[in-house]
Order: sequence, then C-alpha cells, then structure tokens
Amino acid sequence: MPVCDNPCSSVFSSFEMPASTPCRWDIFCKVIDNFGDAGVCWRLARQLANEHGARVRLWIDRPETLDAMRDGTEAPGIDIRQWSKHVAPTDPGEIVIEAFGAKVPESLLAAMVASPHPPVWINLEYLSAENWIEGCHMLPSPHPRLPLTQWFFYPGFTRNTGGLLREADLLIRRDRFMSRGSGPFWHRLGVAPPDAQALRVSLFAYETEGLGGLLEAWRDGDRTVWCAIPESRVSPQVREWANDSLPAGGAPLHRGALTLQTLPFISQDDYDLLLWTCDLNFVRGEDSFVRAQWAAQPFVWQIYRQDEDTHIAKLDAFLCRYLKNAPKNTADALRAFHAEWNPAAGNSSARPGGAWPSLATTLPVLQRHAAQWCDHLAHEIDLAAALAEFAKGKLK
Repeated sequence: MPVCDNPCSSVFSSFEMPASTPCRWDIFCKVIDNFGDAGVCWRLARQLANEHGARVRLWIDRPETLDAMRDGTEAPGIDIRQWSKHVAPTDPGEIVIEAFGAKVPESLLAAMVASPHPPVWINLEYLSAENWIEGCHMLPSPHPRLPLTQWFFYPGFTRNTGGLLREADLLIRRDRFMSRGSGPFWHRLGVAPPDAQALRVSLFAYETEGLGGLLEAWRDGDRTVWCAIPESRVSPQVREWANDSLPAGGAPLHRGALTLQTLPFISQDDYDLLLWTCDLNFVRGEDSFVRAQWAAQPFVWQIYRQDEDTHIAKLDAFLCRYLKNAPKNTADALRAFHAEWNPAAGNSSARPGGAWPSLATTLPVLQRHAAQWCDHLAHEIDLAAALAEFAKGKLK
C-alpha cells in the first residue's frame, strides 16, 4: 500500500461525462504478466480516443503483445510506440499515465519539469476491492527531488474510487449479441456450437494444481460440460491432462460428460463474446476479471499470486463486496470454490473438484446475482470517464 500524503478520501462531486478532454495522453505500459497489463492499457487507450476525443500515445515495452490482442482492429487516435531505457519521449502530452508501476524515463521527467505547463502525472494502480484504497484515491505524491506531483488513481467498485473500464455501449452490444444468438460467432472461429443442454464454460487461467481434479469432476459428473479453452498459460496443462490427445485443428475432445474445445488466441473483442455466451467463466488477473463482471454471468476469479499470500486478502475483500447480498448457501459455495482455486502457499490439498458439486447447484442463483451485480456497477462512473474528469479539473 502506498504512503498517502493526506489521510482524507476524495469523492467525485459529479458523475457526468466531461464535455472535452485534453488533446494528448501518454500512457506507459510495461508488460509484466503475459497480456493483462497490455490489455487494460489498450482498452483504456481505445476508450479515451473513441469516447473522449483524446489523442493517445501508448508507450509499451513489448508492442508485439498487442498484435494478436488487436487482431487488425483499427485504432484512430492511438499511436503505439515502443519504449525502453534507450527510446523514450521528450515531449510529454497534457496527461502522463504510469500504468501499474511502469516508471517513466528520466528524460521525460526532465521534459515535464521544463514544460511551461507541466502535465497531469497519474499513477494508475491495480484494481482492488480493499477499503483502504478509498483513502488514497486521487491523493498527491510530490516527487522527492523535482517540482512535480504525481496523483494516485485507483480503479475500484465504489464511487469513492476510479471505477472500472466500461465502454459507453458495452452492455448494449452485449444484449444485442445475446438476442441474436452465438451461432455466427462459433462459425467464425471454426468451432461447432456447443450442445444446447450442456453447461458452457470458458477456462482462462494460470497454471494451477487443482486443474486435473476439476476436469475429472466434470468428466465424471451427471451434467454435460462443454469447456472452451482459449490459448493461454493453462493450455499445456490441459493437453497434459488429456495425454496430448487433443485433436489438431480445434476439433473437440470428449471424455465422459466433458467436452474440451480448444480455441486459438482470440482478440479482446472476441473474448468478450466468449464471456457473454458462456454460463460460467473462469478468469484471471485483472482484465478478464473485469470483463466477466460486465458479462453478467457467474465467474470464478484466479487472482495473481503475490508473496506472503497478500493476494488472498485482496480476493477476500472482493468476495465480501461481491457476495454481500447473495444467499448464504450460494455465497458459501462460491467462497469455498475460490479458496480451492486460489490455494495459499504450501497448500497441496486444494481440491476444486471436491468443491464443484456445491458450486454447480448454485449456478442458477449465481446467474441472477451476477446480473444484479452488473447492473449495480453500471450505475457508477467508468474508469476512462473518471480519469478524463480528473485530468480536466487539474488542467484548469
């Protein structure tokens, strides 16, 4: 947790979308864990450009990470640049964002100091449901040597935070897609649509000890489970479980009541469609975690592991908030499954397969709960609008 210069929390006085925003934003992204950090920054850049008229330079140390994620998507208003300790800008825009600890180069700091109108310098933090972030959101952090001030900005789940990324038309697009059916989507991916009676599951995960037990529970269960697996870090583990017998070319593999359907790496836009069409989504990190909530479907979150199990406290904070109004048996089942899916360090007895039957019985209630939670979140400001409003106020 950062040291805050002011113990008082800050609150937005208005949730109206600003009429205009500064001309140019510089967003700095350092790819730490596969695609998550890049995914959030790419969504943010797109929304700032599309909805707030911003010109965005997205500085990323591994721009190739965005290639598959974009899948040829046009990006008007966005200039993707590679940066390193040898290549960095010296002409800052009106807004400079360090995303998730990506430190801007010293050359840019010098240019910010020399500017007659220093930019608004924002430290965009990781998403958390913990209560303490409300007290540090939008607080200043003066540079120890230079006449510059950086501002903490925390995404979150309450109006005392920066909110979540959500495009203005996201839920409209979701509902339109669902009303038309997912057949064309599967056809475009070259995948046969799942059986209408099957439980449709998407599995996007890190490597995890409990995967085999869960797949076996699905294989041996009473209900047919169709599991789509986008290419990710968990894919080799799935192939190992299947004894390397997953068919080539994306054909399904049948094991008892379980059908495994591998997918190629899909773009961000197609991943949203996958979440919308599945009955249960396994997600990880931050980007897919947020998008699962906008899907309004039940989900299981695999949080990124941290030293000394500090991630467990973050997971508990979210579940407390998410399950506050859920029926007790439903909340208990989801908590128990998350505890097995996110074991503490040294816990080799995690058995998500054993927790699966209880979770499965609560899925109809969880579906209604997920829809209510999504509706609740949709009444709060979104992260891009919150950043635009904050920056506009600081540049006056």
